[in-house]
Amino acid sequence: MRVAIVHYWLLNRRGGEAVLESLCRLLPDADIFTLFYDPERVSPAIRQHKVTASFLNPLQRHYRTLLPLMPIALEHFDLRGYDLVISSESGPAKGVLAPSTARHVCYCHTPMRYLWDLYPAYLHEWTHSPWKRAIMAPLANYLRLWDYASAARVDEFIANSQNVRRRIWRCYRRESEVIYPPVAVETFFWKEPEDYYLIVSELVPYKRIDMAVRLFSKTGRRLCIVGDGPEYSSLKSTARPNIEFRGRVPDAELRELYARCRAYIMPGEEDFGITAVEALASGKAVIALGQGGVLESAPPKDRLGGVFYREPEEQQLGQAITRFEKVESEISPTDLQASVTQFSEAEFLSKMSLIVSQRSCETIEHGHE
Repeated sequence: MRVAIVHYWLLNRRGGEAVLESLCRLLPDADIFTLFYDPERVSPAIRQHKVTASFLNPLQRHYRTLLPLMPIALEHFDLRGYDLVISSESGPAKGVLAPSTARHVCYCHTPMRYLWDLYPAYLHEWTHSPWKRAIMAPLANYLRLWDYASAARVDEFIANSQNVRRRIWRCYRRESEVIYPPVAVETFFWKEPEDYYLIVSELVPYKRIDMAVRLFSKTGRRLCIVGDGPEYSSLKSTARPNIEFRGRVPDAELRELYARCRAYIMPGEEDFGITAVEALASGKAVIALGQGGVLESAPPKDRLGGVFYREPEEQQLGQAITRFEKVESEISPTDLQASVTQFSEAEFLSKMSLIVSQRSCETIEHGHE
């Protein structure tokens, strides 16, 4: 059975790439297709596969502005001869043209936020140039229509959370099965906390890191921010000395930062919340906006693992931090670590292997006809 994995772009290592790495371990002979590919910024598990990048790849420095061309680039991939196509979608991926004899399974991290849930915020709040807003409106309309139509090319949707399952139904009117993304929970560990809070995130507007920076600048509490993105410079320029920006760090250093923090801060709504699971696997509580996937990855009923606030406001985040500090001594790190075993890579591979084996059986049966 020939397998193709289509991933939106390979320019960094985040939650979507962790899913791809697990799929690579499950399907060691699979070929990978992606819109943009920088081999220096992905893991050896991905590099050892045959990776085909789209004709847009030479323009990868400007990938955020090339969204209108991505449907054409995806449809340009030649997937003839493949029996199973697995698309990994957060950016566009499911719009490939799979052979009629192939089964197309889409693992959906979320329908594209900037076209659906977050479109009003991108248009009216985060895009300040009037001419950019004027261009965005018709392009987004065209891309939404294409995105909805391309959902018909998928035989089976898999959602990374109940939260995303609801989004898939709302955007595409398609049912989906939930398989939580893999987290290497056994590789995280607890250490005696030092006096800092931690954020691990891409620095983009919808993550609302700016709100945390403003709050911590006022309160003087120490905050460590790991991650990079278009807002890095502006956030750093407004931060006080008690806020440290680490950029991207090696995995070993990241685990140490998790292990030694007081608690993990998640100011924006997440599709699922892999970083929240990593924090809990390190025995650390999660202080988060109580919306979206974090309600599944760090439910507050689980031994004080989730300390939530209702609205994305500085005051509410500050009150949540105060609530955490009052119960900090009552939190059991071992209980928090035990609460996330359901999100292990072994669980993910077990469930995804059933999806793959179903297509393998279909291929064998077809060959006997």
